[in-house]
Amino acid sequence: MKYSEFENIISQQRMRKYLQACNNDSKKAMTLYRYNLKLSQEMFTLISCFEVALRNKIDKQLTANLGNDWLRDAVIPNGRLYYDLRVEKTRKIIEKAYNELMRSNAYSHSKLLSEMEFGVWKYMFSNVVYALMGQSLLHIFPNKPTSTRQHRYDNSYIFQELDYINKLRNRIAHHEPICFSRPNAAIDTSYALNQYARMMRLFNWMGIDGASLMFGLDHVGNACSKIMCL
Repeated sequence: MKYSEFENIISQQRMRKYLQACNNDSKKAMTLYRYNLKLSQEMFTLISCFEVALRNKIDKQLTANLGNDWLRDAVIPNGRLYYDLRVEKTRKIIEKAYNELMRSNAYSHSKLLSEMEFGVWKYMFSNVVYALMGQSLLHIFPNKPTSTRQHRYDNSYIFQELDYINKLRNRIAHHEPICFSRPNAAIDTSYALNQYARMMRLFNWMGIDGASLMFGLDHVGNACSKIMCL
C-alpha cells in the first residue's frame, strides 16, 4: 500500500509521530506502525492472563473470608460498599453489571466477576476499598518483599503497581503507541519492557510462574527487538 493511502486510513495526525521518529521515511513509518500493533497484541495477551490470574486470586481470598457471593453482597443494601460515598464509582460499576445480569435472569457469581473491568480489581487495593473489604487481600501476594521503614509493600504500593498496568491496558485499548519514549517521539520500547517486568514480578509475588504460564504466548522480547532494529 502506498503511504498516502495508509495515512488516509490511519490519519495524518496519528502517523505524525511515526514519521517524526523515522526521519520522515514513510515506508519505515508504516513498518513501525505495524510493529507497534504487534507489540500491543503481545502485551495485551500478557495483560489478559495477568488480569485473570489477579481476579481469581482476589476471588479465592474474598470467597474464603466473605462468602460465595461476596461481590454481589458488597453492593446490595447493608453491603460493605453500599453506603460509603468514597467508593460510589466502584459500587456503581458492580451494581450496574449485577442489575443487568439479574434483568436477563443470568446472574451467577462467576458471570459477575467476568463483567468487571481491570480498574475494579485495581481499586480493591485502594485504601478505602481495601479496608471495607476486610484488609486481607495482601495475602494473595505471599512472595512479596517484607515492608521496611524505607520501603512499604502495602496495599497502596500494590494499587500503584496495578495502576501502571491499567494505564498500559488503556493505551493499547485506545490504539495509542507504546513504542516511543515519553513524552518524546523517539523509538524506544523501555516503557513496554518495564510494564512487562512489572507483571512478571507481580506474578512471582502471587506465587505464579509467569514464564511457564506464558509459554508459547510470550513474544514481547522479539516484538521489541524488531522495533529497535528499524
